[in-house]
Amino acid sequence: MESVIQTIAVYAIPVIFAITLHEAAHGYVARLFGDNTAYVMGRVTLNPVKHIDPVGTILVPALILLSSKLLGGAGLLFGWAKPVPVDFGSLRRPKRDMLWVALAGPGANLFMAILWVISLRMMVGTGVRESFFIEMAMAGVQVNLVLMALNLLPLPPLDGGRVVFSLLPNRLAYQYSRLEPYGLIILLVLLATGVLGTLISPMLALGGAIIGLFL
Repeated sequence: MESVIQTIAVYAIPVIFAITLHEAAHGYVARLFGDNTAYVMGRVTLNPVKHIDPVGTILVPALILLSSKLLGGAGLLFGWAKPVPVDFGSLRRPKRDMLWVALAGPGANLFMAILWVISLRMMVGTGVRESFFIEMAMAGVQVNLVLMALNLLPLPPLDGGRVVFSLLPNRLAYQYSRLEPYGLIILLVLLATGVLGTLISPMLALGGAIIGLFL
């Protein structure tokens, strides 16, 4: 139980910041392209309370982490935040601008992973030996890279699905969007079968290569 509490303490701040900036970035870029929905609802903010889903952000990750630890596993973290509302019809050029709104979230996660790497390098460089902060910085890198890679899967309603929709010709984009009601089910199947890790590994490798430039 002590190891579970330690793991939660290490991951809590990185996870909260990862989902907060991810969702706020979507709303911020949507506003730049003409949609004020998220801004009016107070979601373009770094206040984590506005983005946390009690079930998806707290309960589900805690239960999964606890059960995996008790069963002798390495410990898993899986969950979600409250999606930022975006009215794509209000964007100045909806189909094109959707691309940038979708990429904003994963881009924010890559940016945070870089900041965690820089903080880790500064701690090591200045002689900080407190293991808790070292582990938190490493968790920050991991959480943000996984969140970036996961959201870039070309599966609606994930950000990668929005990107694909934006790039496809109109007829194909419409047909592709019909996958959206089944997106979460497909994602859970991929997770349960272990295929998800394989699918996101190329994007994780790319993210790792980028943050490696700052080490």
